[in-house]
Amino acid sequence: MRRHRHAKIVATVGPASNTPEKLRELFLAGADVFRLNFSHGTHEDHAKVHAAIRALEKEVGRPIGILQDLQGPKIRIGTLVNGKEELVKGERVRFVLGKEPGTKQNIPLPHPEIFAAIMPGQDLLIDDGRVRVTVRGVTDNAIDAEVMVDGVISNRKGVNLPGTALDLSPLTEKDRADLAFGLSLGVDWVALSFVQRPSDVMEAKGLIGDRAGLVAKIEKPQALEKIDDIIRLSDAIMVARGDLGVEIPPEQVPGRQKELVRAARLAAKPVIVATQMLDSMVAAPTPTRAEASDVATAVYDGADAVMLSAESASGQYPVESVEMMSRIITSTERHSAYRPIVTALEPELDSTPSHAVAGAAADLADTIKAAAIFAFTASGNTVARIARNRPDVAVLAATPNADVARRLALVWGAHAIQTGDVGNYEEMVTRAKELAVTSDFAQSGQRIVIVAGIPFGQSGSTNNLRIAKI
Repeated sequence: MRRHRHAKIVATVGPASNTPEKLRELFLAGADVFRLNFSHGTHEDHAKVHAAIRALEKEVGRPIGILQDLQGPKIRIGTLVNGKEELVKGERVRFVLGKEPGTKQNIPLPHPEIFAAIMPGQDLLIDDGRVRVTVRGVTDNAIDAEVMVDGVISNRKGVNLPGTALDLSPLTEKDRADLAFGLSLGVDWVALSFVQRPSDVMEAKGLIGDRAGLVAKIEKPQALEKIDDIIRLSDAIMVARGDLGVEIPPEQVPGRQKELVRAARLAAKPVIVATQMLDSMVAAPTPTRAEASDVATAVYDGADAVMLSAESASGQYPVESVEMMSRIITSTERHSAYRPIVTALEPELDSTPSHAVAGAAADLADTIKAAAIFAFTASGNTVARIARNRPDVAVLAATPNADVARRLALVWGAHAIQTGDVGNYEEMVTRAKELAVTSDFAQSGQRIVIVAGIPFGQSGSTNNLRIAKI
């Protein structure tokens, strides 16, 4: 079940893809990680999907990653007396703290943290930025604003505040209950929404511990200001371009995407590029050329994974969307421009023995035209360090830990194999050669580069490099 590409595919599960049969089709089409979106569905729904994925994993004999995506705080206006109001450019409107239905002169906004934080001159964006107002005055329970971009607002439309840092935890009571449930199921990754500051990540990490990897979703401008600390505290990040593209100017999103991918790669943390990648395939069997180029750009940037949202969750062509994304990745990685671009974006290595050995393994594999790099890993960190160098060959990851094998499904180029511990050096070499052949990554006469830590089984001890001929 080897993939002939390096970048991974995250497929969101929903009504169009939540049956065992459809999940199997998506995996065979190329899905490496399945995303369970806890903004929708019941715990019972997600439990059934989780069980079906684990049954599929047993059937195909390959580790499959499961990503739980928490909803996070949803900031919305309340209800309107007439259900909707037309806001005209230049007119003054008022938002009031409360839940009573209102008009454009008293639009309910039941979020006291907004009134405590927002300042004159800052913007409120309503309905994904379709309507924009600028604050002209603030009191404890009212916000006076001028309409800058007009349009119609209606009941419970979402509100974004690009210039305002809110004193708001990213974990609502619903999120905490969902998180406890997801961890009890055994999800491999947890995506945290509404991250604004490093302390948000620390709060979530305190609840998760080592039971799953934490993915910080970068969708707030405030997170960009503290991005190095957020990446350092997280296990992975997601470039959530939907909300991010509402809160920062659209023309800035491509550059920010490149910055985030490079920063995550520098830290040897997986990075997912998400939102609207093949959006037209929700209703059409093929994407636009611009969408194909968008996926390819993320691959050229060096992203570990690209994600499908509505395309695989509720679209008419979920399997075709995964197949198309896999074809775009494969074609991009085989293009003559791919290797020079990825190499040019290569981050500087940290001056530690583990990073030095990982970097040397990638360079050595490229130099000798090795069939693969084989890494023995207890935590997955060795594989992540090798992968950040984006070698030209696959990285086989041998680990005794099923949880580690599943998390590696998100890591660029990693092909995880759950296997028992090795007891000595010669056994290590023999096991690596056997697994490289049986996994269809190497043939007789080819060479592989083996990376391990001695003493065996000790996390953080990557210190050994070996060339072996099959």
